[in-house]
Amino acid sequence: MPHYRRFADASVSEKILDTMFLITIGLGYLFALGHTFFSHEGRDGKPGLSVEDVKIAYYGQHQQTRLGAGLNGGMDANLETPEQKQVIIDWIDAGSTEESFNENVAPILNSNCIGCHSVESGMGLPPLTSYNDVMKLARADTGASIQSLVRVSHIHLFGIAFILFFVGRIFILCEMPVMIKRVTVAVPFLAILVDILSWYITKYIPGFAFVVVMAGGLMGISLTIQILVSLYQMWFYKPIVEPVEM
Repeated sequence: MPHYRRFADASVSEKILDTMFLITIGLGYLFALGHTFFSHEGRDGKPGLSVEDVKIAYYGQHQQTRLGAGLNGGMDANLETPEQKQVIIDWIDAGSTEESFNENVAPILNSNCIGCHSVESGMGLPPLTSYNDVMKLARADTGASIQSLVRVSHIHLFGIAFILFFVGRIFILCEMPVMIKRVTVAVPFLAILVDILSWYITKYIPGFAFVVVMAGGLMGISLTIQILVSLYQMWFYKPIVEPVEM
């Protein structure tokens, strides 16, 4: 009979290494959820994160400018006062003239925004350093661009694939029915593929935002299950040893 490794076969050093890796990944995932929340919440003008916020992030608000959507989506927290946000909104509504921009809007952006929204920052955010740059965002909000989606997609696929692979490699050392194990390690990979594909579909079919939320949630649940079950079986689970008949 072939012998397959389980946690019972692992040394204490290996268990410590696996444990620290799983805890670090778990904390990293919690911070990723926080980043997602703060990046998308409030886009619909209401507190908290909703499916409508996700729809606006990818499909946009075609009746609103990208700059206005950003300010209503939480970026106004970087401004010193609510009045500064209103100055920018009034400038957009009044026709977005260059003279008014230089006089009223540019000082606000220069003081609060260009630290991140500039080419020099290296953060990949739309620059707000000139009138022409800002005017690109003073048009109708059509959501995330295909270029930005492609950039984020390849980062997510490469990074998350490695995380899921190593977490899965640890999880397969658990004692459980083999079919449950196979489904559990496959689900997060399928979920992240559906999630990212849904970004592109939502850009053109806003109702698909529900799929983005469901797929992302499914990946998170399956990853959490793998981490918690692995930690439990690694340190607390005692495999049942069948007595040998004499």
